[in-house]
Formats: sequence, structure tokens, C-alpha cells
Amino acid sequence: MSANDAIQDELISINSIFGEGTLVPDGEDARTFSLRLPSFPSIVLRIEFPADYPDAPISVLGTQSVGRDVPKGMGSRAVDLVRDVLAEIYRPGEACIYDLLEEVRETLEEAEADGDLHLQDHPEDQAAGAETSRPSSDSIVVLGSEPPWTIAPAYTEKKSVFLARAASVSSPAQARQYVAHLLATDKKVARATHNMTAWRIRGPNDTSYQDCDDDGETAAGSRMLHLMQLMDVWDVIVVVTRWYGGILLGPDRFRIINTAAREALVLGGYAKDGKESDIKKKGRK
Repeated sequence: MSANDAIQDELISINSIFGEGTLVPDGEDARTFSLRLPSFPSIVLRIEFPADYPDAPISVLGTQSVGRDVPKGMGSRAVDLVRDVLAEIYRPGEACIYDLLEEVRETLEEAEADGDLHLQDHPEDQAAGAETSRPSSDSIVVLGSEPPWTIAPAYTEKKSVFLARAASVSSPAQARQYVAHLLATDKKVARATHNMTAWRIRGPNDTSYQDCDDDGETAAGSRMLHLMQLMDVWDVIVVVTRWYGGILLGPDRFRIINTAAREALVLGGYAKDGKESDIKKKGRK
């Protein structure tokens, strides 16, 4: 089945299930559509189907329109939520819109039950026809200045692209702030399939903090954290971004992720010469 056939099948099935007007062609681009959230019909998103859909996932470009009854910031929140859910549910080769809408509905219902739908300090949602949900310059100031990223050269493997970056951090809060700043200010990174993170931080009084996030790529974050442990790096966060190219890489993806992460750590001067190889030798004895 061609991508155009798969998109037409989605168009027919989604509008049959959720009602006409749920998925609507943009009119200018054959692969750009507006997607109304059945669980929050006042919010319409703008999505794009890739040329090889469903072998590659859709992209959530931002808000197409936001109703006057929608609380301030909810449009941006919805975009973030849909992207997070998409990263969790998408499986290469499988149509994803129905599962995406259902999972978003369940997530919103759970958030509403927990009283977690109230937003504060979010930028104004963009007007109808906006290209992305990128925050305003005011919100970027709130996130802080540009983190001092060291960015390694990108790796490309079977059309998937991996890009790693690392930066010095002094607290878990700062590590999370750096990730938030990256996703809020870099549209291409925010639209990536995965943004996997890991950090190790020494705190006061011999305390230490270590954490990781797979971002939908199961076990990737923990492998990155293990790499950092082997390299004995501290007070640093590393982020590996992957744009899925439509071809499954199998276990090789973990090797590439760690290779990219290691290069960012080395380029940033965080790695201690010989430390990783020394630990590996000890482990083999």
C-alpha cells in the first residue's frame, strides 16, 4: 500500500469513527491535515504525514486553531501531550491516528480526574493557521538562557538520524530546565521521534543524583546512564535525539545511541581519559 492510500484509509476511517471534520486535508499540501481532538473539540492540531507513512510517524506541527473557551496555555499543553503520546504508541508500519486519539482521550480524562488540567505561566496559544506551538520570546526568558550545549556530529543509519548533546549541570532542576528549554526553542528537536536523556550530579554532603528518560525508546535512557557510570562523568546531562527514518534498526540502535552520547561527552571534555576502558577491563577479570 502506498503512502497516499494509507492516508486516504486514515481519512475515511477516522471521520467515520469520530465524525466528519475530525481529520481534514489542508488543501495546499497533500500530506498536511488538521486534526480535531474528539476529547477536546475546541482544539484543532496541524499534522503532517511523511512520504512513507505508516513506516514513519506523523509530525504534530502545532495548533491549527484554539477556541475562545479554551484556558490560556491549553493549546500548547495539548500539542506537548499529543507528541508524548505519539512517541509512546507509534509502531512502524501501523496506522496510528485512532490509537493516538484514544490514548489522548484517556490521558486527558486521567489528568482531569487528578485536577491536573490547570495551567499557569504558559504563553498565549497561537492564532488559527499557526505553523507550530513554539513559545513566545517571553516564555523563553522564563526558561532561562541558552544551555551551554556541546553538540556532537550527527549519525545517520538507514535514514534514522541521531544527534547527541551534553552540558554541565549542577542540580536535577537545572537538568530538567535544560531539556525543557531545548524542546521549547528547537522545533526540529521537539518534533523528533525520541529525545533520550540521562544525567549524573553530585550534590552537597556526599549526595548524588542520577536519572534518565527513555522518551519512548525502551531502555535507551538507562543504557546512556550506564555509559556515564562507566565513564565516571558527573555534573553533566546528555541528550540523544533520534529522528526515525522508517527502517527498523533492531539492537543496533542502542549501540548508535551510546556512541553518539559518548562522543558528546568526550567533545565536551567530561570524559576521563581511559576511565571507560579501565572499568571494562576490570569487569572482564
